[in-house]
Amino acid sequence: MLYGRSVEIGALDEVIARAGHGRGGALVLRGEAGAGKTALLDAAAERIEGMGVLRTGGVESESDLAFAALHQLLWPVTGLLDALPGPQRDAVRAALGHASGGTGDRFLLGAGVLSLLVEAAGPEGLVCVVDDFQWIDRASADALLFAARRLGTERIAMLFAVRGDAPVKGVPSTVDVRGLPEDAAAELLESRHGLPAAPVRRELIKLTGANPLALVEIAARLTPAQLADREPLPDPLPGGARLYGDRVAGLSSPARLVALLAAVETDLEVVLRAAERLASGPEAVAVAFAELEECGLAGVSGTGVRFRHPLMRSAVHEAAAPAEVRRVHAALAELTAGDRRAWHLAGAALGQAEPVAVALAEVAGRARDRGGYAAAATALTRAAELTPEPRARAARLKDAAVSAWLAGRPGQAESLLAEAREGAGGDSTLAMEITRLRGRFELNSGNAAEAVRILAAGDSLDMLADAVEAASHVGDTAAVVELGRRATAHPEGFLRDTVAGIGLTLDGDAAGPGLLRRALARADELDDAVGCLWATAAASALGESDLATGMAERAGRVARVSGMAGQLPVVLGFVATADRLAGRLAHSRAVSEEGLALAREAGYENTVAAHLANLAVLAALRGEEESCERQAREALAIALPHRVGLSAGVASYAQAMLELCLGRYASARDRFRVLAVAGPGTGHPTVAWRTMPDLIEAAVGAGDETGARAALSAYERSTEHAVTPESRALLARCRGLAEADEEAFGEALRLHTNPFEAARTALLLGERLRRAQHPGRARAHLRTAWEVFEQAGARPWARRAQEELRAAGEYGGAPSPGVLDVLTPQELRIAGLVADGLSSKQIAARLFLSPRTVEYHLYKIYPKLGIGSRTDLARLVVLRKAPVAGDDML
Repeated sequence: MLYGRSVEIGALDEVIARAGHGRGGALVLRGEAGAGKTALLDAAAERIEGMGVLRTGGVESESDLAFAALHQLLWPVTGLLDALPGPQRDAVRAALGHASGGTGDRFLLGAGVLSLLVEAAGPEGLVCVVDDFQWIDRASADALLFAARRLGTERIAMLFAVRGDAPVKGVPSTVDVRGLPEDAAAELLESRHGLPAAPVRRELIKLTGANPLALVEIAARLTPAQLADREPLPDPLPGGARLYGDRVAGLSSPARLVALLAAVETDLEVVLRAAERLASGPEAVAVAFAELEECGLAGVSGTGVRFRHPLMRSAVHEAAAPAEVRRVHAALAELTAGDRRAWHLAGAALGQAEPVAVALAEVAGRARDRGGYAAAATALTRAAELTPEPRARAARLKDAAVSAWLAGRPGQAESLLAEAREGAGGDSTLAMEITRLRGRFELNSGNAAEAVRILAAGDSLDMLADAVEAASHVGDTAAVVELGRRATAHPEGFLRDTVAGIGLTLDGDAAGPGLLRRALARADELDDAVGCLWATAAASALGESDLATGMAERAGRVARVSGMAGQLPVVLGFVATADRLAGRLAHSRAVSEEGLALAREAGYENTVAAHLANLAVLAALRGEEESCERQAREALAIALPHRVGLSAGVASYAQAMLELCLGRYASARDRFRVLAVAGPGTGHPTVAWRTMPDLIEAAVGAGDETGARAALSAYERSTEHAVTPESRALLARCRGLAEADEEAFGEALRLHTNPFEAARTALLLGERLRRAQHPGRARAHLRTAWEVFEQAGARPWARRAQEELRAAGEYGGAPSPGVLDVLTPQELRIAGLVADGLSSKQIAARLFLSPRTVEYHLYKIYPKLGIGSRTDLARLVVLRKAPVAGDDML
């Protein structure tokens, strides 16, 4: 029976009840040891009716074993694995040890865990109970938290109990489990020990903070005379380290040995065999177990040995001499295999031992292949400690840093890499590998300008390419030019031509565009996301934003299906930008929201800034002033001190675009001008040339014809090598604005392949025709623009088009919304993939969802659209795409 915990039980019941109705969520119980967290979880599990329950718990001795807790949780439902999308199924099977290999992608594994839990939930629902989260192995913790953050539409509740301030990242709902109310504490004492005298009761409650475990255990150690207040209480009370230490000290030698074995190994059979070897045979071991059970320290639970409280396990370990601990680990190492054997060997090691280090490095390799990067980092760090040879030790520290980075722990990664750097000595190859990693780490989460300095020290093509990438994020054109010229010394090839071509093109060298064209001619051969992103950069350097957009979209598709470990949030930044530039605003928002969540989980600060900046631009296009300003400020707060000029430029562009959308032309012009001259770290040349059409529009709107013509000249120079239709359309529109040339507007409308930009051109031409007293000709253009802007959710431009249309003499109602406009961004993405012919499993794998979640969204989509099948949905999407070159507006 629980005393005084009605509030906590109510919170648990509420989370479970919501999950039963399809509004899943997670809750953390946080409190000190002995506060009653486990008792609360047990009580909640006992009250569940109709829903399934899966349980796991952290064990200190298993905290270094990758996926130990996940295996315990999911073992009862592994029979449902075949229902998962193939990539997710394979990732979960590899993590659980049911298959070898694996992609090593922890995002894919997290999605697989979520999908398996959704399958297990079925229509009745599921509750996952996770106790002692502070000791859950890091690989399991990452996968469980990935799922916990994505339960919004699932019939799943996840309940975590954690001691102290151990983080449970991304689960905001927390209940602090504190000491009991005084009346409840008194009831607890009475139920266990009779009613102590009032002064004794008050003193015990005061000195223990009404901690339930401390109250019960300390009262049990008092004499009847002390409880009755006939004798004084001992000073100090038998609590703290003495709470179980005295009990352990009172055990017989065989019982202490068995307890120590159980403290470092959970498998009952292994503990028994080791005890029989180290003790005096089976009979002595049986007597020792009986003693442990009789004194209430530990007992047998299924195939394991379970301590009645984790503090008891800690007390046993702390009471043992180091030599005895090593002896026990050595005995257990002889009886175990694989990861357990390696860790027992490490526990038995006295000083450095290369064979043990090799065994731990193999543990790390297996964990890494299964996506357990945190476990791999821990194993490699310990392996490095045991490695006698300095160069090998530095190499293992370097590998540990990579694993920590991929586990989303950049601080740990940087510390490990610094230690590796100190130990690299005169090994130039290893030193350069470490240098390259330093630069990559700095680019992802630190100072991008410092990343350029670090990476430029290398001469290999890979390091030069990394340095160009970093300089491109900074916006340092001079560095890109210099690095590109250095790349020309390398043999011809896609990467060399791209890196060199970008630098030469920026330097005005006529050879540059030719190298970029040669690189892009090989683009069809690319099968990796990184290569597609370099193709994106090549197209961008040529001024062909539409081609760059297509290559970024391709990079995103490749990254989602290839298990691109750790880099998906970065790739999604380019995909979201591509969607925005193509006019697919809702798609862009959905991708950036996903990328932002993944980047925060991975600890990629600079990628967080990139997604925030893109979301700020989208908010500007929707006319959401507060959201735009907030997200732009958040992006700039990261990008400016980190010298990420690309993200800083996009965030500043969002602020300028907001002014343009709201018709504040002079302010918009001034902001665009500042953006055009911003230096490295605060702005970016690519942002500057891409926003030139907006600057020209703002200047014309502000009556600054001279400024508009000057901007047109700059834009003509920056796009002189562009040949794609959309790039020529934008240039024609700019000429139409700056030179008041109606024919140029007409040419732009004929060339446009981007429907959003076509609508902007139609609006500008319609305004000009209406003011030139040609309202009849203006109305068709204005009506088209109004419809597109309404469908895109670009409310400021939609209002502007509507007002112009009314001024042109058309007073009809608002355009009929597009048939797909009622869908959410996520529903739109699913609808698009259905139209591409993907099954629910394939869509789930692409979007890191469960198949049931995809079906849930389809269940909502059908009635919204008045249809009843995937075929109907695909037909609607195809019809929506048909009007403009296969591109849908959203």
